[in-house]
Amino acid sequence: MASLYHSQEKNRFLTWVYISIFLVLVIGVGYVFAGALGNRAILYIAVFFSVGTSFVSYWWSDKLVLKMSNAKPLLFNDNPEIYRLVENLAITAGIPMPKIYVTHDSALNAFATGRDPEHGVICLTTGIMTALDRSELEGVISHELSHIGNRDTLVSTIVVVLAGFVALLADWFRNMALFGGRDNENNSGQAIFFIAGLVLSVLAPLAALLIQLAVSRRREYLADASGALLTRYPEGLARALEKISRDTEPLEVANRATAHLYIANPLKGQAFANLFSTHPPIQERIARLREMEQGATSETVTR
Repeated sequence: MASLYHSQEKNRFLTWVYISIFLVLVIGVGYVFAGALGNRAILYIAVFFSVGTSFVSYWWSDKLVLKMSNAKPLLFNDNPEIYRLVENLAITAGIPMPKIYVTHDSALNAFATGRDPEHGVICLTTGIMTALDRSELEGVISHELSHIGNRDTLVSTIVVVLAGFVALLADWFRNMALFGGRDNENNSGQAIFFIAGLVLSVLAPLAALLIQLAVSRRREYLADASGALLTRYPEGLARALEKISRDTEPLEVANRATAHLYIANPLKGQAFANLFSTHPPIQERIARLREMEQGATSETVTR
């Protein structure tokens, strides 16, 4: 298991590398757009907004996501079995008991949010709570607790906010390019900036999306492995993912901004969403978990 712990440290390091790249991308795009339109205020706005949204994401991302998901608190008396499952697994993971929320939707899904383990939140749909058995629910909950323990929830939110801002900035520049807003058109230096701005307005959102995909997919694999280590039963999560993959109902409250938070892509049946899914192929995740199960079984037999 030393390799898993090494992967966790590497994952956390790469996360901050990705965020740094994102911030550089935002500032670079703002600089080029400012030069193209001859307005330095654009650069200042880009820097201020990227830093500001990161700050907002840090402090209030969990509340925003829960509100967008129509999630309601789940208390002990509402469902003692779920409450005890989360409590026992949190103790095993060595993290504080997260708040539990529920989204009333028959789709099978779950997500975690919160800026750190002390402010962790797990949200389950009513569909997943009724469709999975105890070992499968343990697998799902351990996966989400791993996201909290690895601090994935904060990073994922910041990354998606920055990616969204890059896309908005690119859309705004293209509109300005089409409908005016550029001064000193005879200035050759500004003309170069303008051409570079047009190219960036197309490529920057794609680059931001690729960074977001790299961050999210890496985290899903790691959370699967960490969750399986927590329960010592990879098959439970594997079976849960199989049931989730067979569920064809999209989650009504999910959208492209929040899809990356869920244990599986909630935008079922949308070709574009599947092409640029923030989740790795679910069959590949199941295969990896089954390999872990076989490895653990072989080790037990050898002993």
